[in-house]
Parts: sequence; C-alpha cells; structure tokens
Amino acid sequence: MPDTPDLLDRPDHADMAFNPIALALDLADDGEMRIRLEALHPADFSDYFEALTDGQREALVGRAPELITGELLAELEDEVVEDVLPLLEPDLIADALTELDSDDVTQIMEEMDAAQRRTVLDAMAPTERAGVEASLAFDDETIGRLMQREFVSAPEFWTVGDTIDHMREAGEELPDLFFNIYIVDPRLKPIGYVPVSKLMRAARDTTLSSLMIDVIRTIDQSLDQEEAAYLFEKYHLISAPVVDGQGRIVGMMTVDDILDIIQDENKEDILALAGVSEAGITDTALETVKSRAPWLLVNLATAILASLVIARFDYAIEQIVALAVLMPIVASMGGNAGTQALTVAVRSLAERDLTSATAWRAVRREGVSALIIGLIFAVAMAGIAFVWFGDARLAGVAFVAMIINHVFAGLAGILIPLGLKRAGADPAVSSSVFVTTVTDVVGFTAFLGFAALILL
Repeated sequence: MPDTPDLLDRPDHADMAFNPIALALDLADDGEMRIRLEALHPADFSDYFEALTDGQREALVGRAPELITGELLAELEDEVVEDVLPLLEPDLIADALTELDSDDVTQIMEEMDAAQRRTVLDAMAPTERAGVEASLAFDDETIGRLMQREFVSAPEFWTVGDTIDHMREAGEELPDLFFNIYIVDPRLKPIGYVPVSKLMRAARDTTLSSLMIDVIRTIDQSLDQEEAAYLFEKYHLISAPVVDGQGRIVGMMTVDDILDIIQDENKEDILALAGVSEAGITDTALETVKSRAPWLLVNLATAILASLVIARFDYAIEQIVALAVLMPIVASMGGNAGTQALTVAVRSLAERDLTSATAWRAVRREGVSALIIGLIFAVAMAGIAFVWFGDARLAGVAFVAMIINHVFAGLAGILIPLGLKRAGADPAVSSSVFVTTVTDVVGFTAFLGFAALILL
C-alpha cells in the first residue's frame, strides 16, 4: 500500500475529504484519536472543527471533551461556540476558561444562555467570577466589556529589580502578553509607562521614574470600541491602560484586541452597505432569509417610487419607444456614481477624516467631480443616442439628464451619510437605500421630463 500524506501537515484543507478531525473520528481507539488531534495547532483545529457537522461535533465532545480547550474556544466563531457550549460540563468549561485572559473569558461567556452562565460562574474561583461579572455588567461593544483585566502596574519609586521580582512572584496572575509596565500614583491613576524592552535593558537599581515615559493615552471603560480603535490608530499605540470614572486603572487594551475590533467594524460596515448581515457557518437558509428580506422590502418600496415616476410619463414612452431603451442607462450611471461617492464618504466618516470642519470642502469636491464626470459621460451618452436613433433632440435630452443625475448622485452620496451621522444614525446601514432612491427618481424625472417638454 502506498504511503498516504500526513494530513496534519495540510492546514489549508478544511474540507471534509482532508479534515483530520473527521478522519480521526473514524478510529475506534480513543487514545490514538487524541494523539492525532492534540498535534493540531488550535487555530487549525478550530478551522477543521467548524467544518464538521453537528453530529460529528457531538461525537468528538462525547469521546474526548478535554480536547475542547479554552484556547480552542477562543479561536472558534461565536455561533460555533454557542452550539458547542451546551455539550460541555460546567466544570470542564470553568477549567478551560482559567487558561485564558479575562477578555477572552468574557467573549465566551457572552455565548451562553443565562442558566448555563450562572452554572459556569458558580464553578469558577471567586476572584475570577467577580471579574467576569464586572465585565458582563458593561454594554456590548464597550471597552469595559472587552478589556483585559490583567495588567502590570508599579509605583514610580520602585526599581527595575523590584519590578522584575514582583512579576516573577505574580506568575500566573500576569497577562499572557503585555508590552508596558504602567506607572501609577498612590490613587492608582496612570501617570506614565515603561516599555518592557526598556525595563529589561536597565540595571536593577534604576528607578522606574527615570525610565518612565510620562505621555500616556488612557481609555475610559465606557468608551465605544470603535472610538478606542480610532485612538490606537491615531496615536500608534501598542497598548493602553483602561480607567474608570475616577481615572483609576482597571484594565488594559492591547493592539491584538484592537485589530479584532477593526476587522469586526470594517466587516460590519461592508455588510451594512449591502443591507445584509454575516452568514455564519451554522446559519440556516431561513435565518439568512430573515436577515436579508427586510432591506429588500425597503428596496421594493423605493423601486415602486421610481416606477411611479415612470408611470407619470407613460404617454411619452408610448409615443417614443427610444425613451424606454435609454432611460435605464441614465439611472444606472447615476446609481453607480452615487455608490462611489457614498462608499468614500462612509469610509471617511469611519476614519474621522470627514468631520464638520472638512464637510464643506468634501461636499464641494464631490459636487465638482460629479459635474466633470457627468459632462464626460453626457457627451458619450449623447453620441450613442444620436448614432443609435439619429435624433439630435433625443441626444440633447440624454446629455442634459446625464449631467443632472450625476450631480445629484454625487451630492446625495456625501450629503445623505453626513445627515444620517448628524442625526445619530449609522450612515453605513441606511445610506445606500436613500442614495439609490435619489438617483433613480432624479434620473427618471430628468430624462422623461425633458423628453416630454422637448420631444412632445
């Protein structure tokens, strides 16, 4: 029999044909199965695990529940964690969570129902339980919910030797990964920080005050995660202390957590622009329909509004069939131009580049750009209309309508998200519907209205 390739060396294959978890489940010997699967990196294990069927996941948990470690739970998609947690004993979950930093623990606890959460909390050590309950008391997507409660702080009169000795004694109480030692005053307020790299190069008798960088950016625990990500990006932070209402340090955020937030926010904005939500690996077709149908219903209503405009000029279309041929081009070009302006505006708002101070300049830029682009394509459209139908007046109607629709599209693409932002709404969620409505209604009204005036 020829040798088969080692499937554990193929992390790029999460399909069932090359899924080592699925293949290991076919083994009768549980010990051999564990040996195979323990060799997988948690990130690869999570990919393969997510590709399993519900039945296969239940079989794996039943045969080797100890393989569902805290590190694995932290790697899995939220919807998969939600399905797996009911299969595990509370004591096993509590033990698995002790391996993780507090921010990962909170994220996993969020996926439990109230009854299971209480059972798991009861199985945890009192200090760990208190920390989790404090995090869960904050609103979703706030820093208090997401922050890591483990951090290293020290008074400024400590020496490097004192600090190193303290960290060695703390042992497991330290965060798994940290970059800075936060220097605090007697009221536990951060007054500076010492990078670990700087600390390790200094002599043991060097005081922290002589090494301290006294310019420090703090993050309030009630701050929204998107605002925190903006601060990290603006000030090029690697980590930052989190403070309570009195300015006392209560946790920290690190750049790896912020990267997750940025990815989540970008994904959310992209999906919102299309009026859809993310289709998770465990979502059913019905759940997907429920998430997408409402926005399609809104689009149906706006499409009817555009159709009413067309119906208002039905007499003109009946007499001049060429109008029915050309009017979708005018509306489509305006819609695409509006979407371009909208995408740029929403991205600029998210990155804080588009503010009240720069709004007028951005609106003026989009208006001028839309006018120039409209002129370019109006000439092209008029030429096509004349060559196609041999009617100079029809070409003139197409020329004017194309310019008008492009200008309105460009202005709508920036003014609508600005207006929604000022009104307190998320511009990424609903802007596209309004922009499409404007370009359709203006495009059809301009083209058919001028045609009725000039050609009839």
